[in-house]
Amino acid sequence: MHPYLDKLITYALTPLKWGYGFGVWFHNTLYDQKIKKQKEFDVPVISVGNLTIGGTGKTPHVEYIIDALSDRYNIAVISRGYKRDTKGFVLASNETTPQQIGDEPYQIKKKYGDKIKVAVCKNRKSAIQKIMKLFPETNLIILDDAYQYRPIKPLLSILLLDSNRPIDNDDLLPLGRLREPQHSSERADFIVVTKCKDEMKPFEYREISKTISLLSFQKLFFSSIDFRDLKPVFPHECPYNVNLENLTDKDAILLLSGIAHPRSFVRYFRRFPVSKKVMAFPDHHNFSRADLKKIKQVYKDMEGKRKIIITTEKDAVRLQHNPYFPYTLKAFTFYLPIRIHMHSGIDGDILENEIEKAIRLRHLNQ
Repeated sequence: MHPYLDKLITYALTPLKWGYGFGVWFHNTLYDQKIKKQKEFDVPVISVGNLTIGGTGKTPHVEYIIDALSDRYNIAVISRGYKRDTKGFVLASNETTPQQIGDEPYQIKKKYGDKIKVAVCKNRKSAIQKIMKLFPETNLIILDDAYQYRPIKPLLSILLLDSNRPIDNDDLLPLGRLREPQHSSERADFIVVTKCKDEMKPFEYREISKTISLLSFQKLFFSSIDFRDLKPVFPHECPYNVNLENLTDKDAILLLSGIAHPRSFVRYFRRFPVSKKVMAFPDHHNFSRADLKKIKQVYKDMEGKRKIIITTEKDAVRLQHNPYFPYTLKAFTFYLPIRIHMHSGIDGDILENEIEKAIRLRHLNQ
């Protein structure tokens, strides 16, 4: 972008940033000064969120907590249900579609089934009350993407920060990606730096921790993405598996994504010698008939002994329910599951142990 045009855009958007910033400050001040009351519940509530718009890995970290604690707790996950077609409170069932609850809550429900409860509602406070009435045995609630939801006072607030996108170099919307100013990180109990390298040296942990300026009560953790084996998006049309290690330079893959920051997804495939083509769409993208027609044409034009389409886990749940997805491509379309690998905190703390410690302490104080 031309530097003068960049400055012009900045000047034009600055008043919007001031207006947005004042709104955020006013909203938070009402709760910080206790002018507006926060609701505390008898059941432990864990809030997972971020300061930026999209891309820090909220859903995989919610799944990490579920994996760590679901054997010992009756868990309910509550989300706003971004881009769903419904209104109000919706309790997910095995028949629920992504259009009814949103792609991320659907992904969680599909993965864990009846092992946990999943509900969506813009009013998370009302949703907790309904969950507890319907399922009084629930003894742990996880709020997905709720760092900015102040009407509830959670037992623990977990803030995710992308290691590849430091917030100290960012700006408030609409000039930057920040939903809140950087100092809002002071509300977090635990901070997790996400998308780190698999192996980090002690000095790297220390260098990152210096940029965050932890308060005395805060604990810092680090996580990385663990990519799993490919799975078919349409298992009934694709009865076989593909091992990426067996692909050669004579094969070709089409990487298809509709997530906020697909860089780590795309970067993962650099290690394989196959020919690659990337098609990236906006976050939570609903693939239209025209999109899928273009995808089909790109796939057709690719040259390779074997050709497959690989998408993300979040995109897969939308594609599975897309009536326009070409039948001829279903047998060749796979998704790449991910899991979170949690590193120890800078003091050797383990995240799930610290969560359980906070829950036990809360029970002792009640």
